[in-house]
Amino acid sequence: MSGHSKWHNIQKTKGAQDAKRAASFTKIAKEMIVAVKEGGGSADPAYNSRLATVITKAKAANMPNDNIRRVLEKASNAGSGDNYESITYEGYGPGGVAVIVEAMTDNRNRTAASVRHHFDKFGGNLGANGCVSWSFDKKGVLVIDNEDGDYEEDTVMMDAMDCGADDFEADGDAFTVYTTPDDFNAVADAMTAKKYSFVSAQIEMVPQNYVKLSPEDAERMEKMLELFDDDDDVQNTWHNWDED
Repeated sequence: MSGHSKWHNIQKTKGAQDAKRAASFTKIAKEMIVAVKEGGGSADPAYNSRLATVITKAKAANMPNDNIRRVLEKASNAGSGDNYESITYEGYGPGGVAVIVEAMTDNRNRTAASVRHHFDKFGGNLGANGCVSWSFDKKGVLVIDNEDGDYEEDTVMMDAMDCGADDFEADGDAFTVYTTPDDFNAVADAMTAKKYSFVSAQIEMVPQNYVKLSPEDAERMEKMLELFDDDDDVQNTWHNWDED
């Protein structure tokens, strides 16, 4: 779940999720539970926009419908003991890469200590809130796989714009559709109605510019991101490392 929305990063992320599918589904389930609670206990995506966004993300990650249903039943149970809160951390990775870490935790002290450790271990440092987020834009990001060449670029672009997208990008074997956060669910539903499916669909922090790293710093950055990915409390890690 780390990185930005370029297709080669999505490919790497997808491979990691395939290898750690249970962990990936657990993190998405945690997001659903929080979305239901913050939505006043509503497990109906028609009346809970945040939940609708997480369900779209879950389906793009191939989370089975039965898993989704069980999580929603659990989240609707008033007696559920899960008590997660959302926390965002900001800091710098090797070479000054800007990093945003989105976490959900039932123990704020534990998570803060772990996040600080991950930054420190490979030469980064945890910063103050707002130190890097100004250089990112929050956007809805829908990625459509075109590795088999099933879609024509112009057709997908026109369909995306007709569905209310803000921007469109062709990147190698994939198309990326950008929306405002508020329009994400409507655009995703409209694209789905046109028979498009997504390999990634979520609200992302998209960097305004990218930083290239030396081979040594790139290796440290990769290891730091692996630590974040393996941390049960970390939901997403966004950064502006240019991996090309």
